[in-house]
Amino acid sequence: MELLGKKIGMTQVFDAKGNFIGVTVIEVGPCTVLQKKDAKSDGYNAVQLGFGTKKERTATKPMLGHCKKANAAPAAHIREYRTPEPVAFNVGDKITVKEFQPGQFVDVIGTSKGKGFQGVVRRHKFAGGDMTHGAKGWHRRSGAIGQRLFPGRVFKNMRMPGHMGHTKITTQNLKVVQVREADNVLLIQGAVPGHTGALVVVRHAIKKTKAA
Repeated sequence: MELLGKKIGMTQVFDAKGNFIGVTVIEVGPCTVLQKKDAKSDGYNAVQLGFGTKKERTATKPMLGHCKKANAAPAAHIREYRTPEPVAFNVGDKITVKEFQPGQFVDVIGTSKGKGFQGVVRRHKFAGGDMTHGAKGWHRRSGAIGQRLFPGRVFKNMRMPGHMGHTKITTQNLKVVQVREADNVLLIQGAVPGHTGALVVVRHAIKKTKAA
């Protein structure tokens, strides 16, 4: 199961053995099931989830009607996830952090912080040139990329200056430290991509399935 959430920030907690653990606080759900799809009617199995709310005046009429079918307010974020089998939830059901348990592992998908246009030293960790007077203008540049006669072109994926960050990143196998149902909050060990308040997706870990 994949649930939508919002990154709140980071803090520190103690575990049962008294160890200090850095955790990321994520508000997960409640997510409303807005629509169910199955192989007979749509050709595939999927569930459509809504997270957060927005003002009715900012929502389109089709969106208002779509959310009212589930007796829900206009959702700020809507995502659809394919499933191998039809889901057990019905339209209008609320899915909360109860889907997760302390000690299990999860994957968190988010968008990394944007850092704008950056050079090769920061973007690709190039060493750069000498900082002495004799180096002249070559200090933080990438150097020559020309191929002369053969092959006479610049290869694809050449590491060059460009836009850095603001990419979709999946951080895998993060341990759930605490599940606070009253606050709809997960405390997950380690860092997750995105800025404070960013939209994230939390799912059961694909590679590491056994609880610690």
